[in-house]
This record gives sequence, structure tokens and C-alpha cells, in this order.
Amino acid sequence: LEMEGNQITLDSLEKGTDNPAFTSEGEERHYEECGGPLSESQEERRKGKGRFSSYCRKALQPASKAKHFCKAHAKALRRVVLGLLGVAYLCYFIAACYLNFQRALALVVITAVVAFFICWDIFKKHCGAKVLLLLRPVGNCFQKCWPWLKWLLWVALLAGLIVWLVLDTGRNPEQLISLGGFCFLVLFLFACSKHHSAVSWRAVFWGLGLEFLLGLFVLRTTPGTQAFQWLGDQIQYFLSYTTAGSSFVFGNTLIEEVFAFQTLPIIVFFSCVMSILYYLGVMQWLILKISWLLQVSMGTTPTETLSVAGNIFVGQTEAPLLIRPYLADMTLSEIHAVMTGGFSTIAGSVMGAYISFGIDAASLIAASVMAAPCALAMAKLVYPEVEESKFKGKASIRLAKGEERNILEAASNGAATSVGLVANIAANLIAFLAVLEFINAALRWIGQMVDIEGLTFQVICSYVLMPLAFLMGADWADSPVVAELLGIKIFLNEFVAYQQLATYKKNRLMGLEEWDGNRKQWISERAESITTFALCGFANLSSIGITLGGLASMVPQRKGDLASVVLRALLTGICVSLLNACLAGLLHVPTQVGDCAMFFGTTNFNSTSYTMYTCCKQLFASSVLQNGTLSFTGSWAEQAESMLWLRECCMYYNHTSC
Repeated sequence: LEMEGNQITLDSLEKGTDNPAFTSEGEERHYEECGGPLSESQEERRKGKGRFSSYCRKALQPASKAKHFCKAHAKALRRVVLGLLGVAYLCYFIAACYLNFQRALALVVITAVVAFFICWDIFKKHCGAKVLLLLRPVGNCFQKCWPWLKWLLWVALLAGLIVWLVLDTGRNPEQLISLGGFCFLVLFLFACSKHHSAVSWRAVFWGLGLEFLLGLFVLRTTPGTQAFQWLGDQIQYFLSYTTAGSSFVFGNTLIEEVFAFQTLPIIVFFSCVMSILYYLGVMQWLILKISWLLQVSMGTTPTETLSVAGNIFVGQTEAPLLIRPYLADMTLSEIHAVMTGGFSTIAGSVMGAYISFGIDAASLIAASVMAAPCALAMAKLVYPEVEESKFKGKASIRLAKGEERNILEAASNGAATSVGLVANIAANLIAFLAVLEFINAALRWIGQMVDIEGLTFQVICSYVLMPLAFLMGADWADSPVVAELLGIKIFLNEFVAYQQLATYKKNRLMGLEEWDGNRKQWISERAESITTFALCGFANLSSIGITLGGLASMVPQRKGDLASVVLRALLTGICVSLLNACLAGLLHVPTQVGDCAMFFGTTNFNSTSYTMYTCCKQLFASSVLQNGTLSFTGSWAEQAESMLWLRECCMYYNHTSC
């Protein structure tokens, strides 16, 4: 399109024609119009500048044409680049599998998962509507049969569950205690329900069913156990990279000896990584997939489901940010579900700190994942929906990405944001441990007035919460310690409780004596597993202020509604963690001790371990002292070196045979 006069045209721009406004002729006309002739030097200077400007535009013509070409063929170029990257990755993948398939097994699994979702998205985009149209008659038939088919399905599932429980608990009857505790907690929460007649049993049973299936997969199946163990090992390995940064800033001595410099930098690193994943959209994609599964199966609304699913990865104040635009219009039941999800889980950043303590990473990951459906189910049991939700039947909720402009800014913001969290954790630890010591000193003083020695907050908790610990499946001897840790978690915080649990675990792995006088130095593996699940949640009294403060800042007009449901949500969150612990006790498989004779034959007895402790206890149990003569029973009687091994065991452990 050409324009008249000396104005700029599209054609002139593309051909590199000079703009008259920037030529010496244009400037000369402008000067003459102002009433004065140009001098010879000025005229030459103007002409030189005009020629330079013209040369620059002509020199930039190829770049301009390349830019227009890229814009015009953006889709084709994108496909070519992705195709080349795909071919390059395929060559790398084939080479890795050819060189060492066992080493590349993790790469194979990751590739298969990513390829499945890519193919699924392509299939849904191009063929989804056609497939739905073809399956419509089947769906209509299924809907007609569903009223009686669902009862048949429930009866079959219930019968299968009963048969499995009978066969499974026949070998380990103590698992029935955990089952009884699970049922007791569900009935207790139903008794605390706000509207008993309005409970959505579909949400309750589906939530508990998904929790059970996840627990069964993680704790009982070989693929599940190996997958979560591998994931836990990779996270531990990944978190070890924190040492590179913290040792440079603080030095090796501090990070090896001082807790604050050893553990808290992990939170900074993890927060940075999570921020990058949010910027890339990975976390949003993962949260959407999990929330879709929960929403379809349990029939909950998208808003509350998204928040609870987000709590698997982020904290109790960060997850509601995913649904911030919708909080003002949510019902009280939905707000209660959002709060319960926050109380029932822990953030990924602090999970890294607990793993650094020595807490089993696979158990922490499993507890956080299992808590999501259970929290949603128990939230709908305790505070059922009696209002009409504005989001019921809504197809999807939009998740916004971060405001960062590039990945470096995302990493920097994530690290900077964690500083407040680290300071908050450090301040809380100082305050709570100091308050705990003060309370213990006051209780000891009160006890001494009536000749009660050693009265502490932990002792009170161990007696008050001991029945609850036993109901979860802990042995009666371990129940006081488990109850003590529960009390610390509920009334102080889970950080302190996990620290103490890590100490008990370390003592067991070191092979220390189980009892030091009247004090237990460690608890069994079963009790450890139960306690790990029971402590996995932010449900403590100090979290009430954090939750109310975080949500009230997003929807200040609903402060009254938030305050009215927070205590009920706290109770529900505590019980969700306890339900997870009961399930862990029900599904726990005792670790089988290997051949102790082979172990003794290969060990040098320079240090103790849990395996040595277990084998020494077996050896002590098989020894018989009659008329001053020591003999052995069972397989130990056939071992020629049993007496030598007994002497070595007596160097570390006390027994009448020694």
C-alpha cells in the first residue's frame, strides 16, 4: 500500500528507501521554511548523516527479512526444532540403553511416563471427541445399570477386603489393633460432624479407598516399595548438593557441627528448585493431574481439590494461593477442606529438612501423598456441604504461573522467599525449645512438692496419649515414647518431634541397648514407621495463627468465617495424620533378619549395629546355663564358634549368660 507525498510506506521500508524526514533534502526544506539558507559545511554534514542512515537500513535488511520469515513460519520452525531435539534425545536414549540397560532403567521409566502423557494429550486433542461420541451408547447403558451395579461393586470390594484382612492379619495379629484404631478415628470424626445427615459418603469412601490403595502400593507391592525407595534415595542425593553452597558460605566446620548451618540451607535450596518448577509450569501440571483424579472419583469441587492436591508439595499458606481468586466465593465446607489439607500435610521444603535428620524419605513422601485423599474425605465427613457451591460442575480452574520473567529470576525469588521461612523455623525452634524447658522445670518443681520426681511435659503426654499410640499399632512398651512425640508435635511443632524421632532411630541403628535403666533408648521399626506417618502434618496449635493469618490476608472480608472453622479443621488434620499412621501399622511388613551365623562370621565386632544387636539377642535367647555349663539350642548348637560369638556379644550387651 503506497501513500502520497513524502510519508513512509510499507513498500519503502521493505525496499530500504530513504525516509525523506531523515535525508538532507528534507532537513534543507525544513530549514528553508524556517527562513534561512544552509551553509556548505552543514549541508555536507546532513548529506553524510543521511547516507549513513541509509547504509544502516540496507545492512539490516537481511535481519529484518529473517525476522519476518520466522514470524510467518513460526509453527513449522517450532516443529522442526522439536523434531531435531526429539531425534537427538532418541539417539541419546538408545545409546544409554545399549551401553547399560540396568543403569538406564530410571531413564526408561521417566521417558515412558513422559511419552505416555504426550501421546495422551495428542490423542485427546485430535481423537477425544470422536471416541466420546463412539462410547456414548456404552455410557448410556452403563448409567442405566449403575444403580444396581454400584452395590454389586461395593459388596465385591468389601468381601475382597475382608478376605485379605483375614489372610494377612493371620500371620501378624497385632495388625488388627491398627485396624481397630483406624475405625475408631473415623467413627470419632463422624461423631464430631457438623451435619451428620448431609455427609457425602461417596467422598468419604473414595477418599479412604484411595488412601488405602496408595498405602498398599507403597508399603506392600515390590514395584511401589522400590519406586518410592528409589525416589527417596534420589531426593536425598539431590539434597546433598546443598553442601556445595552452604560449605562455601559457612565453611565445612559449621555445616558438620551446627544444626542451623547443616539443615536450614536445605530449605533454601529446595525452595529455589520449587520456584523454578513453578516457573516452568511443571508443578501446575502435576497438581492439575492429581486434583483431576481426586475430583472425578470423590465428586468434590475443583477449588478445594486443587488446594488439597497442592498441599502435597507446598505449605499451608502457599497452596491456597493456587485458588486465591476463588476464595471469596467458596462455601464454609470448601474453606474447611482447604484448611484441613494444610494441617494434614507438610511442605516439600521442610520435608527436605526432615530427610536430612535421617527420617525415611520414602515414608515421608508416601505420608504426604496418602494424606491428600484422606484429608479431603475427612473434611467432608466433619463439615459436609450444605450450601450451593458456585464451583460445582465447573470444568476447570485456571492456574496462574509466577510473575518472573525468566528462570534466573524464578530461582532468585525462590531462594529469597525461603529466607523468611528459615528465619521463622529457627525462631520457633529457639522459642519452643526454651518454652519446653521452662515448662519442664516448672512441672519438676510442682512434682517435687508432693514427692513426684521427674515430672515433665513429655511424661504427661506419654501417659495421656499412650492409649492413642497403642491404638495406632505401636507395641505397649513403645507407646509412651510414641505418645510423647505426638504430644510434642500437637502442642509444640513437628520439627522438634522429628528431631527427637531421628535421635531414637540413630540409637537403634547404632545398636545401643534398648533400655538404659528405666529409659527407652529407641523404639521398634514398626513404631518408627507409625510415628513417621503420625507426625507428618502441620496440625499443631502454633499453625492456627499461620493459617488464619495467611488466608485472612487473601480474603480479609471473611475473617469471621475462617475463625469459625479453623479449630474443627485442626482436629480433622490431626486425625488425618493418625489415620495414616494406623494404615502404616496395618500394612507394615517386619524386616526379616538374615542369617546371623553368616553375619557373625563376616563381622569384626569393632562397632555395634542394629543387626548385631538383633543377632546377639537371638544368641542370648538360645543359650542355656545348667549346673554351671553353658550350651546352645537350635541352629546355634551346630555352630562351633557360638561360644566365641557369645563372648564378643557380652562385650557390648548385658545378659545372664555373660
